[in-house]
Amino acid sequence: MGIFDSIRHQLIDIIEWNDDSTDTMAYRFPRYENEIKNGAKLIVRESQAAVFVNEGQLADVFQPGTYTLQTQNLPILSNLKGWKYGFESPFKAEVYFVSTRVFTDRKFGTKNPIMLRDSEFGMVRLRAFGNFSIKISDPGVFVKQISGTGGTFTLDQLDEQLRDMVSARFADALGQSKIPALDLAGNYDQLGQYITARIQNDFQPYGLSLVNLFVENISLPAEVEAAMDKRTSMGVIGNLQAYTQYQTANAIPEAAASSGGLPGAAAGMVMGMNMANQVASGMNANQQMPPAGPPPLAKPSSYYVAFNNQQVGPFDVQALPDKIISGQLTRQTLVWKQGMPEWIAAEKVPELASLFQSGPPPLPKG
Repeated sequence: MGIFDSIRHQLIDIIEWNDDSTDTMAYRFPRYENEIKNGAKLIVRESQAAVFVNEGQLADVFQPGTYTLQTQNLPILSNLKGWKYGFESPFKAEVYFVSTRVFTDRKFGTKNPIMLRDSEFGMVRLRAFGNFSIKISDPGVFVKQISGTGGTFTLDQLDEQLRDMVSARFADALGQSKIPALDLAGNYDQLGQYITARIQNDFQPYGLSLVNLFVENISLPAEVEAAMDKRTSMGVIGNLQAYTQYQTANAIPEAAASSGGLPGAAAGMVMGMNMANQVASGMNANQQMPPAGPPPLAKPSSYYVAFNNQQVGPFDVQALPDKIISGQLTRQTLVWKQGMPEWIAAEKVPELASLFQSGPPPLPKG
């Protein structure tokens, strides 16, 4: 190998990344010990960005386009290396290509049911599943915070962390939405938009952005869904007597074709009608059957009496005539019972006013 071949292999003239993968997020250009030639060409394709790092320090970031690397388009790197008046010699720098395309169809799901208060069911447990899309919005921050100095950084290395982040924030946002469980299915789009905006700030510190989030399903526990299905079935059946008659009518052809023939069919029909009538009678009896016994007697009212500025009692209404005779209870005596807003004179209580009419007149004065 001649001296010119050695120089040609040590200098890099073109810096580019032909990405044919679907999950590579960052790629370090394989410079090894080679130096970048002054005036080298940098090619950054659409959905890419190129990040220059000098001795571990973030320098320049290039968006899609073709560049000739000179002092004027490497301002930060030129300042770091002290090139005040341009450079003519080759230089060393690490170059990282970052994919800025949208990474779609990332799955998420709640590992454990989400406990919520529902306006109709009270406390419920919900599971949710869906997918989301992300993209690298700040290549420099992503290289600094996530990908680091590795050769290749793929989505698989970050996928689990992203799913956990989305699932955790989803549970919080779902609780704050206050949407009833039975109305969630009709609000999947609005819920996805609300959660996307709600958790966007959690992605920004890593140079990422959440493009969208779609809710595929939010479900109740299996036993709750089974109970709802039974309730729905009862509503569909409606009139139980008519439903039984319909089932009996459908069974007649099958009974006629069996070994019993028409006599068996007639017997089955009679039996079915009798069962239907019994069920209907039982339902009507349950709905219209009068109480087995008389209702319990109402308890007499009890009153507290203000006597000598002290509260005494309570006394049943039957005991108050004795208090009237003894003079402890007069028309102006204050009384109170449960439910009354305040103490009032006994003569103003309809239940007690009749007691004074049947009692003796007041003693003459003096």
